[in-house]
Amino acid sequence: MSPGLSGRRAEATVAPPSPAREKHDVALASVLAAVALTALKGVVGVTTGSLGILSEALHSLLDLAAAVLTLAAVRASARPADERHPYGHGKFENVSALVEAMLLVATCAWILVEAVDRLFVTHVHVEVTVWSFAVMLTSIAVDATRARALSRTAEKYQSRALEADALHFATDVWSSGVVILGLAGVLLARPLGAPWLAKADAVAALGVAAIVVWITIGLGRRTLADLLDESPPGLRDTIAAALRLPGVVEVARVRARRSGPESFVDVTLRVDAGTTMEHAHAIADMAEDAVHRLLPASDVVVHVEPVTGSAAAGEGHEFARARELASRLGLGAHDVHVRDVLGSRYLELHLEVPADLDVAAAHDRASAFEDRLRQELPSLARIVTHIEPLSSPGRGQRPPGPATRQVLEEVRRVVSEESPQCQPHDIAVHDEQGRLHVSFHCSVQRNLPITDAHELTERLERALRARLPWLGRVVIHVEPQP
Repeated sequence: MSPGLSGRRAEATVAPPSPAREKHDVALASVLAAVALTALKGVVGVTTGSLGILSEALHSLLDLAAAVLTLAAVRASARPADERHPYGHGKFENVSALVEAMLLVATCAWILVEAVDRLFVTHVHVEVTVWSFAVMLTSIAVDATRARALSRTAEKYQSRALEADALHFATDVWSSGVVILGLAGVLLARPLGAPWLAKADAVAALGVAAIVVWITIGLGRRTLADLLDESPPGLRDTIAAALRLPGVVEVARVRARRSGPESFVDVTLRVDAGTTMEHAHAIADMAEDAVHRLLPASDVVVHVEPVTGSAAAGEGHEFARARELASRLGLGAHDVHVRDVLGSRYLELHLEVPADLDVAAAHDRASAFEDRLRQELPSLARIVTHIEPLSSPGRGQRPPGPATRQVLEEVRRVVSEESPQCQPHDIAVHDEQGRLHVSFHCSVQRNLPITDAHELTERLERALRARLPWLGRVVIHVEPQP
């Protein structure tokens, strides 16, 4: 094997870091940076007597505590959901962010008290040296680097804990700049003959507190919103707009909440009452995909319900009223289609009548159905019915007691004999008014032409009906093999 080929293969096998690992690494790096900055600022602050630098040292100590807390929260939130925590452990990040916000408020209170004391009560001489500026410039460089790394990872994985940590380091950048201005004021007070500049260090400390308080208020609001399951403004409308998909009559409800980096979305969609189970499932899949495009890290539950009763009487719901009327008249209806033609409403459907009727009697039943439907839905300009016999048990044998088991066995046997490559699954047998109906999924090759797939389902249905003449509906859902 050539070295180049070996290198390419080795490179191809390197997997990208997992979200949990990437979040852990960036949080750990922040802990190490906070340790270094706290020690450096503490030594220089004590040596020079600068309240601005001492407040920054305390701020960095707070950053260290926050970084350690963030690291612990990130590790805890990465644990998978369990029986006691079915929604996962993401709230650890939210709680961590709230605690960090409270620590920031406590720090601001201390800085405020000390600054007021130095401004109006106690006089403290501040010695400004080159080390005073060096440590603050170093702090700005390190803090800016960590803030960018944390913010980038927080945005990538929607991590509230990392966002809080990023805010800690970002406030350090601005507050360090304020401290530098304060130190410059102290340094220039005597040469410029402006004694008031000697108080600039304490004023700078107040500036630090103001910045931190402002940032903390925003962080606290967002964190409390997550802990109280508050939906972000406009999110519900954005999701609802994305869910206006083909086949969806109404987006009845959208609920969204966050748990750490993950969002949980519950959606209720209303669809045509005549929609088949397979079609409704496909609509639900499309809805999940639509939400995932908006919120990649989300757990989505879609509930689909049919439009029934008075809700079906409005425009666009004529199909539901047609099915209800057919049921009341002892008939069946499927493949209901309603469309606009030159401003007029046209309804077409397949109407199922008892199989023992002759053509004249069947036509009379269909005409009566059409007349009643026109009375209930006068907006319809035209109704076209295709008459066909109701699926019913054969004249001979009725299903025996263990009929369900018999249907399951025959489905597997027929598929094995007629099309071994089908791989049937999700077989469902249900009883409607004494008739057994069956549906199942059939996995076929992905490149199989749809015409061949249709012929396959027809062949399987014919074979099933030959063995089970009393069988009702047979619905075979074809899907590509994974």
